[in-house]
Amino acid sequence: MKTTDFAQHVTTFLSQYLPAQRHASPNTVKAYRDVFVLFLRYCREKQGWGPEKLQLKQIDEHVVLDFLDFLEKERKSSPATCNQRLTALRSFFRFVQAEVPERLTQWQRVLAIRGYPTRQPQRRYLTPDLVAALLSQPSQDKSEGRRDVALLALLYDSGARVQELVDLRAEEVRIETPPHVRLTGKRRKQRIVPLMSGTAELVKQYMEEHRLLAPGQGARPLFTNRMGVRMSRSGVRYILEKYVKKVRTHHPELDYTVSPHALRHSKAMHLLEANTPLVILRDILGHADVNTTEIYARASIKIKREALEKVDNLSPESTRHAVWQSDKGLLHWLQSL
Repeated sequence: MKTTDFAQHVTTFLSQYLPAQRHASPNTVKAYRDVFVLFLRYCREKQGWGPEKLQLKQIDEHVVLDFLDFLEKERKSSPATCNQRLTALRSFFRFVQAEVPERLTQWQRVLAIRGYPTRQPQRRYLTPDLVAALLSQPSQDKSEGRRDVALLALLYDSGARVQELVDLRAEEVRIETPPHVRLTGKRRKQRIVPLMSGTAELVKQYMEEHRLLAPGQGARPLFTNRMGVRMSRSGVRYILEKYVKKVRTHHPELDYTVSPHALRHSKAMHLLEANTPLVILRDILGHADVNTTEIYARASIKIKREALEKVDNLSPESTRHAVWQSDKGLLHWLQSL
């Protein structure tokens, strides 16, 4: 059976363009693949077009808009999820522009489709006290507990994405002074992140226990499960959730979901509140653009302002006035502004 042009270009897009030219991670390629699975299912069920006969010329902005409507109304996808699906299709049609330029107007109409408006999610993060409480939960008397505390400490201290953590090999961790870890982020970009001495010591003890520092062991995964297989992202989430539940028994203020990414947010906010320059924070987090890092700065300003307002509201009006009047040093400073 003859292959359609749509099948040919999707195959090239997923197997060559994304990994080789865009340096997309395997997880990104899988996510884009899943979008095309959904799109083909939509074409078969709603348009009556079988995957084996689908041609590029059949796909215009009306089809893509109807696909988004299908996701929203029938699959109950959130606006954010619909936008993620649209992003994958846009990336494909940007690729197709150069491959099939004779239909450039058709592709540009697809690219002009606007995404759904979404609210910026609130970035929750743990205070230093809550991070300390979390790291105190794993039992140091058991091998599993020693692994878990090393994993959680490294996840927080490095500000790593969860995929970056599970991809780590033993050779990518330096425990000698100065201790650091080499992370491979999006588009396979690598960065060096320094580690605090306490984290380095925990990781060193864990690596010594599992003989990861022995010659010839550098290619082994840093963290493995009970079966000796590389830890998965879901495995990291399970470990984190297990100890977060224990922390909640003594810290009822922890009434929100704590994901592995929340530890990354926590590290970013703590560095920012310690007056770390945005450029350095960008390099630690592995952001391609400092504008992405500025999200944390805006969140920090908002949190500080809300904290000041809460403190200000604790004092009666008369008391507040008396404090201002009696503090001569403060008055002098204000008058000098």
